Amino acid sequence: MLVVTSVEDATANMVIEALNERQVQVARVDPADIGTALTFSGRIGDGHDSWGGQLRTPSRDVALQNIGAVYWRRPSPWRSDLADPQAKQFVMTEARHGLGGLLRSLPNCRYVNHPASTRRADFKVTQLQVAAQLGMNVPTTLVTNDLAAARDFASKHEQAVYKSFRGASRTVDGYAATIWTQPISADDLDDSLSMTAHMFQEEIPKSSDARVTVVGRNVFASRITTIDGDLDWRSGDWTALGHAPLEVPATTVKALHAYLDHFGLVFGCFDFALGDSDAGEVWTFMECNPNGQWGWLPNFDGIAQAFADVLLKGWWS
Repeated sequence: MLVVTSVEDATANMVIEALNERQVQVARVDPADIGTALTFSGRIGDGHDSWGGQLRTPSRDVALQNIGAVYWRRPSPWRSDLADPQAKQFVMTEARHGLGGLLRSLPNCRYVNHPASTRRADFKVTQLQVAAQLGMNVPTTLVTNDLAAARDFASKHEQAVYKSFRGASRTVDGYAATIWTQPISADDLDDSLSMTAHMFQEEIPKSSDARVTVVGRNVFASRITTIDGDLDWRSGDWTALGHAPLEVPATTVKALHAYLDHFGLVFGCFDFALGDSDAGEVWTFMECNPNGQWGWLPNFDGIAQAFADVLLKGWWS
């Protein structure tokens, strides 16, 4: 079993622990460590139509052809200590295409998730369309850099919100920065809007939120409540969030599996807004993180075991 992630990834540790309990041989690697701490060789041809070779870390010597599954989590960005910018970029690009390409092309391997599938599923614009086509409720949404269109949307929707597509970049000091979902009005908008793309949505009246983690055919759902009914539950104190087990409607479960199948994913973290109606609780799709965090959820142990199950399926006995 190969786990591709950074050394500080605590979520991966939970899955590795579940695999160790089953006496699985696990090799952990961060491709950005390429150098004396990580060497590799891959061979193809001469009668072989798939890659074979070795991957070596200070603690592991792994035959590529013996890897049965890959848990692709969150490897570090490619890096180099070279001072010359052109040489540095060349080294990182070659590593990404060489080692990165090899790790994406391991034969007879189950990927959870394959990075190409994760990348394809990472665009919120695409997510909303696929969810809508699968019958899930989605907020009325505008994606634009046109000031007139944005003002018109904000005027027609008394409670409109702005959401970033990816959030803010890290600060110059290396700290993470975040842009939370926030209310917006037509008066808040000006000509600077044309500089980039923006996403505006109607605000969905809600009583709570749902985080649904799907691993293979396993569905783990939690109802999330905040003390003050925050618009974006991520913006407050996570230790103060309320969690309760939640049953997902059968039609929604079917749609979630179809969603993952559409993108070739094995795993995804779905966010829904839950609202009340005369016909019962209304589930509105917000987004799906194809490589989301789940270690903070109350049912994290069951999720870790589900990861072990899908990674081992079909090849481990």
